[in-house]
Amino acid sequence: MRKFNIRKVLDGLTAVSAVASASSAAQQQQAGNRETEIQETLQSEHFQLCKTVRHGFPYQPSALAFDPVQKILAIGTQTGALRLFGRPGVECYCQHDSGAAVIQLQFLINEGALVSALADDTLHLWNLRQKRPAILHSLKFNRERITFCHLPFQSKWLYVGTERGNIHIVNVESFTLSGYVIMWNKAIELSSKSHPGPVVHISDNPMDEGKLLIGFESGTVVLWDLKSKKADYRYTHDEAIHSVAWHHEGKQFICSHSDGTLTIWNVKSPTKPFQTITPHGKQLKDGKKPEPCKPILKVEYKTTRAGEPFIILSGGLSYDTVGRRPCLTVMHGKSTAVLEMDYSIVDFLTLCETPYPNDFQEPYAVVVLLEKDLVLIDLAQNGYPIFENPYPLTIHESPVTCCEYFADCPVDLIPALYSVGARQKRQGYSKKEWPISGGNWGVITQSYSEIIITGHADGSIKFWDASAITLQVLYKLKTAKVFEKSRNKDERPNTDIVDEDPYAIQIISWCAESRMLCIAGVSAHVIIYRFSKQEVTTEVIPMLEVRLLYEINDVETPDGEQAPPVPTPGTGSNPQSIVPQSHPSTSSSSSDGLRDNVPCLKVKNSPLKQSPGYQIELVIQLVWVSGEPPQQITSLAINSAYGLVVFGNCNGIAMVDYLQKTVLLNLGTIELYGSNDPYRREPRSPRKTRQPSGGMLTVASCMCGLSNLYSESVKKLRTSYITGLCDINEGTVVPEDRCKSPTSDVKDNSFSRSRSSSVTSIDKESREAISALHFCETFTRKADTSPSPCLWVGTTLGTVLVIALNLPPGGEQRLLQPVIVSPSGTILRLKGAILRMAFLDTTGSLVPPAHETWREHYEDKDEKEKAKKRRPVSVSPSSSQEISENQYAVICSEKQAKVISLPSQNCIYKQNITETSFVLRGDIVSLSNSICLACFCANGHIMTFSLPSLRPLLDVYYLPLTNMRIARTFCFTDNGQALYLVSPTEIQRLTYSQETCENLQEMLGELFTLVETPEAPNRGFFKGLFGGGAQSLDREELFGESASGKASRSLAQHIPGPGGIEGVKGAASGVVGELARARLALDERGQKLGELEEKTAAMLYSADSFSKHAHEMMLKYKDKKWYQF
Repeated sequence: MRKFNIRKVLDGLTAVSAVASASSAAQQQQAGNRETEIQETLQSEHFQLCKTVRHGFPYQPSALAFDPVQKILAIGTQTGALRLFGRPGVECYCQHDSGAAVIQLQFLINEGALVSALADDTLHLWNLRQKRPAILHSLKFNRERITFCHLPFQSKWLYVGTERGNIHIVNVESFTLSGYVIMWNKAIELSSKSHPGPVVHISDNPMDEGKLLIGFESGTVVLWDLKSKKADYRYTHDEAIHSVAWHHEGKQFICSHSDGTLTIWNVKSPTKPFQTITPHGKQLKDGKKPEPCKPILKVEYKTTRAGEPFIILSGGLSYDTVGRRPCLTVMHGKSTAVLEMDYSIVDFLTLCETPYPNDFQEPYAVVVLLEKDLVLIDLAQNGYPIFENPYPLTIHESPVTCCEYFADCPVDLIPALYSVGARQKRQGYSKKEWPISGGNWGVITQSYSEIIITGHADGSIKFWDASAITLQVLYKLKTAKVFEKSRNKDERPNTDIVDEDPYAIQIISWCAESRMLCIAGVSAHVIIYRFSKQEVTTEVIPMLEVRLLYEINDVETPDGEQAPPVPTPGTGSNPQSIVPQSHPSTSSSSSDGLRDNVPCLKVKNSPLKQSPGYQIELVIQLVWVSGEPPQQITSLAINSAYGLVVFGNCNGIAMVDYLQKTVLLNLGTIELYGSNDPYRREPRSPRKTRQPSGGMLTVASCMCGLSNLYSESVKKLRTSYITGLCDINEGTVVPEDRCKSPTSDVKDNSFSRSRSSSVTSIDKESREAISALHFCETFTRKADTSPSPCLWVGTTLGTVLVIALNLPPGGEQRLLQPVIVSPSGTILRLKGAILRMAFLDTTGSLVPPAHETWREHYEDKDEKEKAKKRRPVSVSPSSSQEISENQYAVICSEKQAKVISLPSQNCIYKQNITETSFVLRGDIVSLSNSICLACFCANGHIMTFSLPSLRPLLDVYYLPLTNMRIARTFCFTDNGQALYLVSPTEIQRLTYSQETCENLQEMLGELFTLVETPEAPNRGFFKGLFGGGAQSLDREELFGESASGKASRSLAQHIPGPGGIEGVKGAASGVVGELARARLALDERGQKLGELEEKTAAMLYSADSFSKHAHEMMLKYKDKKWYQF
């Protein structure tokens, strides 16, 4: 486990840190008073940071292994990661420190150990008998490169083939080299003048462990006699070899070649192959050789008692099958099945009933490791159906563009999502149980439920059950189905903002209690969803188009205390109310021929059938304005109690009443200030020329909290935002003419300041985007005596503005009377873009936003009448009397955090979080019945601060911000949990809670369980009598130091592993483990000898009694005639 350098801060420090700016004396005094009023229970010892689990498909897989007795699967990757899978829910992630690619994995079958071979020519022995596997031994080869390894079943001697064509032998117990070496020049014909190439295969004859089959890349195969140290047979072929496999009887083997052929050889006939097969070659009529095919990368030869053997292979397709997907071919008797895969095949393994190579194999499944998927094929059923994969390996089905994490959700939520998601499952899977079933589950110590929501590049959203460090997909929502798709490639829709992935999800806002969901997409669209268990058909999709424009004119700004619900004409804002059935755009071009009032996507105008689950309530789209595409949405919030959704970008802010389907507010950011604007803004410079609207824009995506990624020397008044949802493969750079999509392939791994050709330089420097939005019930002005509904707005220039909301009464009136929205004039300032806002009551408890509880939308009329009378309430730990006294606003920006007393608006606590870096993500979270602020900085630090005093509690250097994926997906949640996307296919979860760290060991599953090794196959009476059964070999006698001498010290270097205390406790290997094992073996041997003695004595006694009985019978009948019997 990674060790962190934790700097914990003494709790006796004053609330304001040394780096924080000094507050006024009055504020200091007030802070002291407040501290006595609110007892803070969180201390630095409540915090500890550690990784918990990693979910998802192993990124860039490179190797595969299976333990047929323990039923555990291991996958190695190109980045040195190791993922182990047992039964669903039992997973483990390990990492080689070097980060070198894993080229091969070998289980010590049923021993609880695994050998990994890496591209840096090291071998590692992993102990799997502990919950977090650790390396016990390592061996680094200095002079030769490892190409292939083979560990025979129940052997402690590992054969290691190298690039030079030599074979070395490693004792896996001590991880030392034997002096026995098979040199390439001894193995091949003496007359051969060329080097045979690297070793590509090693295996012992299933029936004779003393015979080793060695495959060289050039096409030469050698059967080596280990005892006599010479080659018995040499088999030569013109084509290069990729893999070799034995028939279980040891009389035949099969080779796969680079020309798409398979050659089957009889062991005792080395001159020519017994049979040559070209599985995918076209047979020519003239008897000529078939046309060459692509290489067969791997072949397996598995036998059955009842029928024909299976020959399973990957590759070998004809060269003329251009565009055909990768295939796995299963040849069984006369039938050949070609199974197409979605991705390239990395490796495959056939799962068999027996671990013994000299018995009928009885294959029952094939594990196929693909580049981006894991597939299990059932060989026992007709048509070879696949097993339904129970692991959460589909996170990357479409690249993840954003994610959110929710802990302590309502108890009925996961069952509700599961029930609607169960209807989405595919049919046609194998009916058998998932065959990878090893290990045991851990102890569940968490009582609360957790949900992860991922947004994807194709517009889909997935809900995952993440309770108790597991992960299971619950439900998938496709947001793109509301839009028309172009039928052919030439007919490009209005998706002008991005080259591809126009439906990609950018922001998710979700209310777990009411189950209302709101998403913002990359094409400046917002969709509101309501959860229902009933299927409905929507005749007309409700839709609004909003014209959000940034314009600085000599027009009077709305009064600070009162802004009309419908914007003034002078602002250039002309929102449409609900669009009629055909959804016509008001106009496709303005008077000067520029695109105007057109949304980026076209909503379907046909009836839409909506399955149970999330159903569309309203679609909102920003439209083109005078030839300029809409800017991407940078912040979003929904409130189910108020029936409102609000969103903003670098042009301004818009608020929509989704119950009445009307736009309430549509203002440029500057207009929010009214006459209180602290910045001197230049008017917009006139344009000399305008390009046609086709491809003129680079969209500046205003990602919340990323405005400082570029150099600090840039002017403070700026609006440069990191390019939105950048490349899933790391980094981002934007071309001048168009914005890259969330998944576009970008090579540069650095951050870059986005450039926009749609605005002038003056425009760019003075733009201010909306970066945070928070609905709440609090004090909007200093003079307020009671809290009221309002919206707090944070901008990228560090300003917080408050908008008052005047809501009509509930029930019928809510749908008839308008919601009055007016800027309050309250303005607060922080350094850096605002990231997060929250509110505390007088006890220091979090005041959650008001919300409705979920109820079925399509219910009886009586139920509806009752529901209308219900008023949504804000669930708060404190009573309303306490709320009316005062509250505390907690505001976190990229640079600092402030706690502001309300309604007085005095800053009582302030903490400068970072001077040299900036905060990427800040969340106000609950932990151990208290509240804290958790921050993740771009310099890799994770920090927590107490509330309200902002005392530093934790500061850990965790990981540097190496790519945008981490920045885009990192999030904290309650109970000390956090996560981020560690690779394009994997989620890494971590905890910052001391309690969870302590309980983690119990929660983790066990990989190794005690399983009895199956009995060896019976040799049979005649084979035992006349020979012909499996021949065993005393390898110790051959490879031990006494027989073979010591290996060259310079050849390989032994490195003891960091197994740790737990490794010593759980290890079956190592000195202590070996002694214990030897003692146990001796005890067992003694016990067995004792049993044998007892059995022998019993047999002697039985024979003696039989002899006596026979003698008595003889005496009894000795003198009688036959007829007297």
